[in-house]
Amino acid sequence: MDIILLERIEKLGSIGDIVTVKDGYARNFLLPQKKALRANDANKKVFEANRERLEKENAERREAAEKQGEKVAGAEVVLIRAASNAGQLYGSVNVRDMVAGLEAQGHGIDKKQVIMGAPIKTIGMHEVTVALHPEVHVTVKANVARSDDEAELQSQGVDVLAQLFEEEQREIEEQAEANRVDPNLEPGEIPAELLEDGVDTPEGMSETEAKIEATDPDRDDEEEL
Repeated sequence: MDIILLERIEKLGSIGDIVTVKDGYARNFLLPQKKALRANDANKKVFEANRERLEKENAERREAAEKQGEKVAGAEVVLIRAASNAGQLYGSVNVRDMVAGLEAQGHGIDKKQVIMGAPIKTIGMHEVTVALHPEVHVTVKANVARSDDEAELQSQGVDVLAQLFEEEQREIEEQAEANRVDPNLEPGEIPAELLEDGVDTPEGMSETEAKIEATDPDRDDEEEL
């Protein structure tokens, strides 16, 4: 379907442009939202007759959005959520959460203006776009953390998720070191530090065999049976 844009639409064009879009996109979104008109002869004449007024109104809205953007840009919304040790949220942060957080700071933002793409599901600092006008987009921050202290660290630029990963890796390495077995041992040989002191080693018998003999004197008898 050919349409006349009444405002700038990203990846389509600017006000007054005549573009072709899929019928469903036009009928379900652009036309009902009054973002475009069908590009027929009658509407073309109507648009041209009102072009100056429409462009002036658009410029005024853009100017107002730019002023609002100066106040909103860079705003940080702290959202405390329960999460696993790996940083995965037990739930998610969505558009409504961001709108509520911005409104609490005195920013009147409509949920239709918040562009997230997908809900946030991990702790950390996340950038969220706010479209105050088709030509004015600003970025705000979602500081998602498990506690106020963690949120403060993230505000200071600390990557909490990276810290969690490093701590987990350190614990794994320490555990592996504690359980480390001497690679020079023969298969089945008991480490020397586990052998009791004072065990005599008969001629022709290894320390391991002497240890087994000392702890299980009936072993030879059982083997003979």
